[in-house]
Amino acid sequence: MRNKSLVNEAREIQIAVELVNLGARLQLLQEETSLSRERLLKLYKEVKGESPSKGMLPYSTDWFMSWLPNIHSSLFMDIHQFLVKHAGVSGVEALIKSYRLYLEQTGPTEGEPVLSITRAWFMLRFFDAKMLQLTPCTECGGHFVVHTDELCGDYSCGICRPPSRAGKTRKAAQSEAAAA
Repeated sequence: MRNKSLVNEAREIQIAVELVNLGARLQLLQEETSLSRERLLKLYKEVKGESPSKGMLPYSTDWFMSWLPNIHSSLFMDIHQFLVKHAGVSGVEALIKSYRLYLEQTGPTEGEPVLSITRAWFMLRFFDAKMLQLTPCTECGGHFVVHTDELCGDYSCGICRPPSRAGKTRKAAQSEAAAA
């Protein structure tokens, strides 16, 4: 029987609370802490006042390639890599700090941020599995998320060369109409 440390358990609870407050799904909490599912459910309900979402987690590298998600994912990834390299953080601590900085940089949004913490967590796993990588834009020099082994010798990002329909969503049209 292994000894349980109250300090370690308190740290795990603190991590779980931080992740719940950032919008993490239950599956992410289960992977990043050693707390039981029952304990995490109880904690989630206490913090959020509701049961966690059910259903499949987003599992596709393709989501990160479309215009707006790519810009947000690339920003998050650049922040994450900088913190890992220069701030000496790693693992779930790096995820939390990077995601908080990402939210600060993108500013307040109506509804959910473009990149959820669950998608950010999955993206980190995709990078670890070498399914995604960063490549520099030949025009601005920024680094952007692309599929691994994609031909990127002449890569131009979605900021330098936005697609013709970029920013022309119903939500953007409604915001413009409301502002007028």
